[in-house]
Amino acid sequence: MKPLSGFSTMDVCASSSPTLREFGCEQNLLSRPDGSSSFVQGDTSVLAGVYGPAEVKVSKEIYDRATLEVVMQPKVGLPGVRERAREQCVRETCEASLLSTLHPRSSLTLVLQVVHDDGSLLSCFLNSACMALMDAGLPMSCLFAGVTCAIDTDGQVITDPNAAQEKESRALMTFAIDSTERRVMMSSTRGSFTVHELQQCIAVSQKASDKIFQFYRDSVRRRYSKTL
Repeated sequence: MKPLSGFSTMDVCASSSPTLREFGCEQNLLSRPDGSSSFVQGDTSVLAGVYGPAEVKVSKEIYDRATLEVVMQPKVGLPGVRERAREQCVRETCEASLLSTLHPRSSLTLVLQVVHDDGSLLSCFLNSACMALMDAGLPMSCLFAGVTCAIDTDGQVITDPNAAQEKESRALMTFAIDSTERRVMMSSTRGSFTVHELQQCIAVSQKASDKIFQFYRDSVRRRYSKTL
């Protein structure tokens, strides 16, 4: 799939480093949210919208920081257990990155919508969420990148797998990597794997995150260079 028209792209195929599918991103494409983004990884595409800081319900109010709510909508039907688990992963990552103490007793809402799922959906959600938070101008201690790794039946690590590769893999791992120290902020795993394979996937994800952060910089630079 070619990147959508008007999207900034970057060739991320290099023999000496983890292979990622082609990226595409557009910020500020929705009018109602305070920040929004559309993120494409290969044939996987999601939308993200950020609302707030806004007034929070008394029952959800936290006196010393903002209340963050993440809502994930599948392409069709209603959210289920899988969406709730992914919401928690995204929320915990965002809470670790956002300086929410600067907006106490307020509400932040992040809405994520699946456009098309062709694998590595959780990492695409994370990347779209990060770009939407940036577009909303919310204070953050660091950026974060989502990277998914699959381990096939031969023990090979596949970075940014598509849906077919995920289905054939015996283990699937998604990590959120921070931009300052490349540490793991969140991990979500499925299947069977050894400690060595886990460490290997973390190392590959940390290396792959460099390309995602560079894509963030290039995307934002291209956007604002048109307005200066």
